[in-house]
Amino acid sequence: MTSTTAQNETAIGGTSEVELLIGGMTCASCAARVEKKLNRMEGVSATVNFATEKAKIAFGEGVRLDDLIATVEKTGYTAEEPAPPEPEPEAAPDTPERDPELGALRHRLLVSALLAAPVVLLAMIPALQFDNWQWLSLTLAAPVVVWGGAPFHRAAWTNLRHGAATMDTLVSVGTLAAFGWSLWALFLGDAGMTGIHDEFRFTVSRMDGASTVYLEVAAGVVALILLGRYLEARSKRRAGAALRALMELGAKDVAVLRDGREVRVPVASLAVGDRFVVRPGEKIATDGTVVEGISAVDAAMLTGESVPVDVGPGDPVTGATVNAGGRLVVEATRIGADTQLARMARLVEDAQNGKAEVQRLADRISAVFVPVVILIALGTFGAWLGVTGDTAAAFTAAVAVLIIACPCALGLATPTALMVGTGRGAQLGILIKGPEVLESTRRVDTVVLDKTGTVTTGQMTLQRVYVADGEDEKEVLRLAGALEHSSEHPVARAIAAGAEERAGALPRVEHFENVPGRGVRGRVEGRQVAVGRLAENTAGLPQELARAARQAEQEGRTAVVAGWDGRARGVLAVADAIKETSAEAVRGLRALGLTPVLLTGDNRTVAEAVAKSVGIDAQNVFAEVLPEDKVDVVRRLQREGRAVAMVGDGVNDAAALATADLGLAMGTGTDAAIEAGDLTLVRGDLRVAADAIRLSRRTLATIKGNLVWAFGYNVAALPLAAAGLLNPMIAGAAMAFSSVFVVTNSLRLRRFR
Repeated sequence: MTSTTAQNETAIGGTSEVELLIGGMTCASCAARVEKKLNRMEGVSATVNFATEKAKIAFGEGVRLDDLIATVEKTGYTAEEPAPPEPEPEAAPDTPERDPELGALRHRLLVSALLAAPVVLLAMIPALQFDNWQWLSLTLAAPVVVWGGAPFHRAAWTNLRHGAATMDTLVSVGTLAAFGWSLWALFLGDAGMTGIHDEFRFTVSRMDGASTVYLEVAAGVVALILLGRYLEARSKRRAGAALRALMELGAKDVAVLRDGREVRVPVASLAVGDRFVVRPGEKIATDGTVVEGISAVDAAMLTGESVPVDVGPGDPVTGATVNAGGRLVVEATRIGADTQLARMARLVEDAQNGKAEVQRLADRISAVFVPVVILIALGTFGAWLGVTGDTAAAFTAAVAVLIIACPCALGLATPTALMVGTGRGAQLGILIKGPEVLESTRRVDTVVLDKTGTVTTGQMTLQRVYVADGEDEKEVLRLAGALEHSSEHPVARAIAAGAEERAGALPRVEHFENVPGRGVRGRVEGRQVAVGRLAENTAGLPQELARAARQAEQEGRTAVVAGWDGRARGVLAVADAIKETSAEAVRGLRALGLTPVLLTGDNRTVAEAVAKSVGIDAQNVFAEVLPEDKVDVVRRLQREGRAVAMVGDGVNDAAALATADLGLAMGTGTDAAIEAGDLTLVRGDLRVAADAIRLSRRTLATIKGNLVWAFGYNVAALPLAAAGLLNPMIAGAAMAFSSVFVVTNSLRLRRFR
């Protein structure tokens, strides 16, 4: 196995997975053929995506990579592994990105269009038809049909050798038939005579076949379909731009600290544990932890978060984000394929390579559509010939059927919308794991929110300070904070941090003592200070402090009493702070028709207080739920007939995320939760959950709109062509437009906000 293989092949249990680039596919029926052939191999499960031109293949131990490539090649296409990513020199700002295939297609289109335009004008406008005009038309049309249409003829011949028919077969047969008829009429019929004039018709009518040429049909259809192909290819490139931009976000080189000196090296040579320098304005090379310096980090391009986040020693930072402030020294914790950027790109690419159920239906239809169309065209020719006896009219109607029926739009309907939707999601910090997720977002009616880390910050903070009459709030905070600073308890740390923030530097503590079950005590500035649920040596709480303690507990906060010299001086209310955006997020979820439910292991008082603050009804609160029981709550809601979405971030949420009809994992959470979720929200902002569901629903609606258009177009157009109501060139224009319409409609998702 080559080194490239090792990079692109993944083993799962006894099964390996590989991704192959498939060359030579021109329509959905090509993709369907390759997929069908691969899936016929024993121990192989393959998905081929026409839009991304990739095959994702899972295969057992008895199958070799060479066997897979050989099967694709026997089907008439090429297969190779994607080349490993190599750092490329950054292009100058004014240098446009070059795509050789797109450039070659544009060149073929321009030459064909310039040659075909006079042919079409001469045929459509009798006033321009000078003596022997038809011979000039032949001279101009011949290179268009032969050279311009060469990709269609080549593909049709390859498919014919393998006993198959695709869209290219329809185009090739239609244009060559029109050109062949014209040659017969010019050389063996009356059409080559001097003084012959022709009249362009939008519909089929009785005509003298021996004096009729179809050069404008042959040249015009090739030029129009090349135009459709070019616009389609350019749009597909734009559709995949978000993923390419995501993959190119990372830094190219990095200043690593080696023996106290900065050494500039490529990012690929970084190792876990290396320390590197990030100056203001530079990209952070890889995921790591800040070990020196204070700055603000701009993660907008990775998470969609517009406000830079302050970081200091001990804070994690993500590769590809930008250092917007001071100099940082970062220790690398993840490199290469393990970084958050690489994982995001992998998730997006997997989603784009997948297929929704509606796409599988479209593929099945595309696979049988072309042979059916050829039969319809033959039937049309026979019916017209039998009814009118006019060979030319019968031929024109049959060619119109062949050309208008190409199922391009059908094959592009789902993958282009999926590419744009998932790419736009990645730009906004929303990772959609696969196309089947889109169906789930449409069905869900209930959203279960884990409290800690999702609705709340997951960190205890000092919320309120109540002081007894005559006491100074800063003094209470200074002395209580100094004592709590020596404790490791989460509540103590919250009080110490809040005291430092509000009262400034904290004094030193002497004779610190932790009293199990009661709190802490010690000597601070000559005073014997005690902090705890019932502070040491306090005979009782003053009435105003007792009321404050009761109020704090009713609001779901932990009340801590602080005092010194035998008297209670204040009550400190500590709680897991509710995120500022949670209430707005709940309103957004309600606006989507979802019923929010709060799920927590905390006691009911705390849970109901949090629910009330963010706008969740008390009857939709599940409190005192053990981690292993979260799955049971989701199942109970499902048994009630609800389609459940679950939002969570912890290891103990992973099973519930997997059980729910739709799992939304907060990207700030654990790897287990992210792995179990269907949608990953890169930011720890609950508002993005509503955005994720909106984007998924919009993408699904776009897919369905595309499919309705594609199906409707073919169903409506075939009878019109068979009835003789469409000139073949008009049919070619309509077919090209249908593909462009589908791709352009998908590109509207790029404007999602």
